[in-house]
Amino acid sequence: MSAADAVAIEVAGLHAHYGDKAVLRDISLQVAAGEVMVIMGGSGSGKSTLLRHLLGLQQPTSGTVKVLGVDLGRAGRLALLQMRRRIGVAFQGGALFSSMTVGENILLPLREHTRLDDATMRIMMRLKLDFVNLPGAEDLMPAELSGGMIKRAALARAIVMDPKLVFLDEPSAGLDPVVAAGLDELILELKATGVSLVVVTHELDSAFRIADRITVLDRGEILISDTVVAVRASPNARVQALLNRRVEHARHDPDEFLRALTRAD
Repeated sequence: MSAADAVAIEVAGLHAHYGDKAVLRDISLQVAAGEVMVIMGGSGSGKSTLLRHLLGLQQPTSGTVKVLGVDLGRAGRLALLQMRRRIGVAFQGGALFSSMTVGENILLPLREHTRLDDATMRIMMRLKLDFVNLPGAEDLMPAELSGGMIKRAALARAIVMDPKLVFLDEPSAGLDPVVAAGLDELILELKATGVSLVVVTHELDSAFRIADRITVLDRGEILISDTVVAVRASPNARVQALLNRRVEHARHDPDEFLRALTRAD
């Protein structure tokens, strides 16, 4: 394996803004091939914005984002399309098309991006349904599925083209502990096949179980990006506040606070 192949994602000096507001500040991290990187942080920490940059859906103010060796800021439309064929995404909430059956949802990437015959595509779809423990569910409609089944069907769609890299956005959110543990097992099974995974989650039990490394974001900055053991032992008060679910009260500069209260609209 070459040095380039050993790195699935490389982010260097990433800054992002919404208007004048800085959302990400000097983000630098790597995701190694075949590892599970968990991204954690509180609401407004920048997790979703970082994910959009990793998917090439948003351009940085400055810095570089490389995914599977492709510099997303410099790549042309064709190179981005080819890169995206090698990744899979399971969105928060599943994002299944309600007018399509489960099988049709999973077949969609194959029909859009390959020229395989219908019989072959259906075999691939059923293999992925079996992998996520939904055999025989292809003719069901999304409205007939439980929350956990929707998450698993979304995972099947994300991996139907055998991607090298998979992004999972809050895969365990809203699920009971037993169902969430089943999804954790599927993630670890995927990792065992050599797939790299980036998992955005706020579920601590899941993160500690599946992660090789955890990146903790807060206020648009990386507080730590390290192993589970190192993150748990971090002396950083903001990291420990997140891990122990302690509320951090904002501290106002008195002069700034007064100016904000008295400014003219």
